[in-house]
Amino acid sequence: MPPGLRTAAGYAWRLVLLGVAAYLAVTVLTRLELPVIALFVALVITSVLRPPVDLLARVVPRALAVLLTLLVTLALVGGILTLVGTTVADEWTRLGGELHGGLGRIDRWLTGAPFHLHPGTVTDLRGRIGEFVTTHREALLSTALSSAGRIVELLTGLALAVFCSVFFLHSGDRMWAWAQHQLPARTRPVWERAGRAAWHTFAGYTRGVLIVAASNAVLVGIALAVLRVPLVLPLVVLEFVAALVPLIGSPIALVVAALVALAARGPVVALLVLALIVVIGQIEGHLLHPLVLGWSVRIHPVVIALSVAGGAVLGGVLGAMVAVPVVSVTWAVIGALRHE
Repeated sequence: MPPGLRTAAGYAWRLVLLGVAAYLAVTVLTRLELPVIALFVALVITSVLRPPVDLLARVVPRALAVLLTLLVTLALVGGILTLVGTTVADEWTRLGGELHGGLGRIDRWLTGAPFHLHPGTVTDLRGRIGEFVTTHREALLSTALSSAGRIVELLTGLALAVFCSVFFLHSGDRMWAWAQHQLPARTRPVWERAGRAAWHTFAGYTRGVLIVAASNAVLVGIALAVLRVPLVLPLVVLEFVAALVPLIGSPIALVVAALVALAARGPVVALLVLALIVVIGQIEGHLLHPLVLGWSVRIHPVVIALSVAGGAVLGGVLGAMVAVPVVSVTWAVIGALRHE
């Protein structure tokens, strides 16, 4: 047998075994979706709140530092959500009138050059939506009940994540040390290097992404306020959440903002909002990411794009959100072990 064929066969069956192992791992993780996502969220919470907890632990007991940090965080998040809800409620009536007039403006715009659509194309859409809701009432009700079940599951996972993060913040180092002592002594240095590299990369990526998302949200909020687009605060929150998905999240949120601007302010303002996609993308790609994430995540943008696409195919929106940190952590661990 030629040596090249023997080498290729050796690589082939090993790659097949790795592929089978990866498939089985993804299958198991899919079945354990709730605890896996809760653990991931708990690690995110821990990476974000660990610095203030360590700072407070210098002057107060660590348990009290964890409690105070969690209470302040919950109050901050609850206040933002309450403010968003109040803003939507206050502007809903005015926004309804603007949207009603905006649909007429969009209809007149589309009937002219260069589109030349049939008059009433947009304004008739509301009637068609009403007919669809009437016809498919039972299916929509069933979907709503299913969504309610998903919301309960989401709240359960969030409670589990907060519960785990409390212990990670309070005694995460002792938990990791205990786990290492359960391993054979000769493998502990390897696990120590791998764990240190993994946590450094994950924490740096999480904090960096939050900083980038907050920067994008502030820039979008300023631009929308200058352009007098309604519902600025809810759109800013949407931009912040969407920017947590690299590359594709921010453009999707800005498209939603452009639709609101199109209905409320007209096509010119909508085009200006769409231009923000290019501006924000350039700022994020050439300024924020190199400055904020360059020290913790060193993977090529092509790898990021492929990771997001693969994660979206395997796990939808959640898969797209966790794909990049998983790939980043894996690459950091491989690099740390390879250099040693």
